[in-house]
Amino acid sequence: MMTAREWCALAHLPKLGARRLAVLRRELAAQGLDDAWPQAWLAAMPAGPRETLRYWLEHPAKSPLETSVSQALAWEASAPSHHLLYPGHPAWPALLDEIADPPALLWAKGDLAALEPPGLAMVGTRRPTREGSDNAAWFARGLVEAGFSIVSGLALGIDGVAQRTALDAGGRSVAVLGCGVEVIYPPRHAGLYRRLLDEGGLLLSEHPAETRAHARHFPRRNRIITGLSLGVLVVEAAEKSGSLVSARLALEQNREVFAVPGSLHNVQARGNLGLIRDGAWLVRGRDDILEQLGQWQAPQAVVASTDDMTEAANAPADPLLALLDTAPTPLDVLVERSELDVGGCQMRLLELELAGQAAQVSGGWVRRATH
Repeated sequence: MMTAREWCALAHLPKLGARRLAVLRRELAAQGLDDAWPQAWLAAMPAGPRETLRYWLEHPAKSPLETSVSQALAWEASAPSHHLLYPGHPAWPALLDEIADPPALLWAKGDLAALEPPGLAMVGTRRPTREGSDNAAWFARGLVEAGFSIVSGLALGIDGVAQRTALDAGGRSVAVLGCGVEVIYPPRHAGLYRRLLDEGGLLLSEHPAETRAHARHFPRRNRIITGLSLGVLVVEAAEKSGSLVSARLALEQNREVFAVPGSLHNVQARGNLGLIRDGAWLVRGRDDILEQLGQWQAPQAVVASTDDMTEAANAPADPLLALLDTAPTPLDVLVERSELDVGGCQMRLLELELAGQAAQVSGGWVRRATH
């Protein structure tokens, strides 16, 4: 069985890359030689990477590869929450072996148990509408309750809402980064980064731990987000959006693609409408997703029955919440109609806002979508 040290060396070989390395590994596996290290690997490699690897094997202290290998192993040994994942590792996600270009090595920081539940990727715009944010939170909460882990990219907007809600609901979340796992990016998500580490989440990257964020890293990390997942849910995406790249990658990886329908007049949802036009599953709620992933059954999932949902829908509404609609209602009108004093009305509105049921906008207060 090959070790982390050997996979570190393979991951850092120049002029090889994830796709060529995956092809090489599959060819050797087909011959029963994937563990025949290093002879079979050397024999199958192109000349350039072969000579680099051979030199490292024979003279590790003199090889430029040794610095990268030693740094990776030292990082892993520096904390119990640091892990190097590679094919054959007990926690290696088997779904990654199904994609054309899996990473040879993953730096992981956090709780590896976050990889145990089936993953569902949630992606979308960095500038969501209020409805888009509400939908992301609603789907994330429902999927966590059904036994899924939410996989996303720790980005602003839909990603952050989905991952934060997953933690709020007591679930697991995996963040795949376009930088190293020791780098907080975007900086505004420092709090979410720490919550993931403190609350059973996991940070993953194919880049060394201290690698800074770079634009070229993000499209590549999307293949890992979708590769880890049974499907990808596009919550809200414009016509030219990185989320549509994720959807395309998911299709190439034989994953299910789900899209939340949006208004014809919402430019942030036009990408979703295009996905649905092109064959993505239109989803109105969590159950539409579960129906398409029926081959997977959560051993301990708690999925509300139709009767439970009907009973919840018919439960008495908060009197003040009942006065709110999608059109803003001024505070003085709410005070008059609710027969509360100004202070009492403001306090109750704040409680509803904290509960995610109401929001203050220009012109007054509105009810948030609860589905």
